[in-house]
Amino acid sequence: MQKIPAPCLGALAISAAFCALPAQAQSVEELVEQVKAMRQQLESQRARIDELERDVRSARRASFAPATPPAAPAAAPPAPAAASRPVLAGTLPGTLTGAQLDALRGTGNAAGVAPQTVAAPAAGPGTAAVGRAPAREQRVPEVAPIFEQPGVLTPRGKYVFEPAIQYAYSSSNRVALVGYTVIPALLIGLIDVREVKRNTTTATATLRRGLTNRFEVEAKLPWVYRSDATVSREVFTGTAVERAFETSGRALGDVELAARYQLNNGGVDKPYFIGGLRYKSRTGKDPFEVVTDCQRRCIGENITGTGLPLELPTGSGFHSLQPSLTWLFPSDPAVFFGSFSYLHNFKREVSRTVLGGEKEALGEVAPGGVVGFNFGMGLALNDKASFSVGYDHNSVARTKQSGRTVPGSVRTQLGTLLIGYSYRLTDKKTLSVAVGAGLTRDTPDVTLTVRVPMSF
Repeated sequence: MQKIPAPCLGALAISAAFCALPAQAQSVEELVEQVKAMRQQLESQRARIDELERDVRSARRASFAPATPPAAPAAAPPAPAAASRPVLAGTLPGTLTGAQLDALRGTGNAAGVAPQTVAAPAAGPGTAAVGRAPAREQRVPEVAPIFEQPGVLTPRGKYVFEPAIQYAYSSSNRVALVGYTVIPALLIGLIDVREVKRNTTTATATLRRGLTNRFEVEAKLPWVYRSDATVSREVFTGTAVERAFETSGRALGDVELAARYQLNNGGVDKPYFIGGLRYKSRTGKDPFEVVTDCQRRCIGENITGTGLPLELPTGSGFHSLQPSLTWLFPSDPAVFFGSFSYLHNFKREVSRTVLGGEKEALGEVAPGGVVGFNFGMGLALNDKASFSVGYDHNSVARTKQSGRTVPGSVRTQLGTLLIGYSYRLTDKKTLSVAVGAGLTRDTPDVTLTVRVPMSF
């Protein structure tokens, strides 16, 4: 192959460079046009970011401003067709955080993020105002009531009228040894065995009024009907024949007044505390006023009666005051609740009627205080029905007479297991049913309570 001289090679290179100049000039012009287009897009994005910043600042000012009807916002100018911004996940419609705005400033085509045109979402039902969080519920959650103290306070300016009826049944066996023991296996005397069956029906009309959203007052008017049946043998007679002794009583019960106040702002995973104070009068029939079988039959006659009352009392006979503290702890989907209370009975001078119609002074009688607590759990089955289960316990102290403990008086324990159901019939009426089973010997075997609270 013939070798080309060096001067010829230089001439060829120069001629090739001159031929490539028009093509290079054309590519430079295209690059300049692309840079200009990118600058226009960047300016449009900056304008859009400034507009969003103004919207965020106005929304923040509106969230701290007093609640007034907002004026109709002016229509925002349409964004240029060429404007585009990257899509950010996790943002609310029409809102951007400061970190996202900074990210927008630092991102764009130069950062390698693909620009996408995003349309502003249309406002639909349920869309919250920009920058204004929904109001948090401050009221205590509702549960099916199973205890005497309600857990839900009445709203301000509202009334709740609650008719209710409660039935309680209990039976007990009593064995009394009348005589003396010669040896442990031999008793000289009589064995008095009695079986007592008690039925108590209490109808109440309760009216509650909400003075504020945290404070309510209550008045309760009860009417009591009681009936006892005692199956026993005649005392101090050798008969083996059993006979039944029945007695009853019906009258107004002890009227009650109460007040409750919500102490704190609870919420999700935060307990509510409600303080209460209840006063119980002695409007019912006094236990010391009833006449026994012996008192009526034995006046002027030499016979022995059963000693059982011919009519039953419908009240306790003592004024009482009961402070309490109720707590509720919402933990979706359940609500845990309970309370602590102490019932103080005020002592008073009492007397009873004896043979001949005379009065016998018994001195100053002070019933023992009652320490109580309960706890339970409520579960909403749906938007209308709810279910509750709980336990209620009361410890009754011994009774004192003239400063001394009454012989035979002991501390009494009352335990009840409760199950309740509640169904909302209408927006202003609810049906609640509670069933209780006694777990101790002194507690009624079964209690059934039906309530129909109505708000207006």
